[in-house]
Amino acid sequence: MGSYKHIETCVGKYISEHYTSAVEVGIGNNPGAALLIHSAGVPVRCTDIHRREVPAGIVFTIDDIFDPELSFYAGTGVIYAIRPAEEMIPPMIALAGKIGCDLLVCHLGFESYGDGGEKIDCGVILHRYYRGSEPVKEG
Repeated sequence: MGSYKHIETCVGKYISEHYTSAVEVGIGNNPGAALLIHSAGVPVRCTDIHRREVPAGIVFTIDDIFDPELSFYAGTGVIYAIRPAEEMIPPMIALAGKIGCDLLVCHLGFESYGDGGEKIDCGVILHRYYRGSEPVKEG
């Protein structure tokens, strides 16, 4: 369990330092990254295919990444996912392209998709599979 908290902390810290808004896909029962992002003053929205309880102040909606509601993601600087199933990666790449934002994925272990995208070491390895624009915050 401690390693999951480390992953969420690293991802949340990186996103809060480099973006002004974020959407987490597949939050599950691990809101640590979203909570850290929110606590840093960065607006964060979250999705999952099932109803989830999220901390106060974090916007949540049920959404299926295979048929996403584009308006929920509109205007975000980054879409991110922590330990998503591999089959979720192609629709997340397509969604980031439609929205025009970055896509960051932290895989389980040494997994990756395709060529692995651009790798970012922020204490854990993030894979940037799509770059919409340069990160909007310096950090």
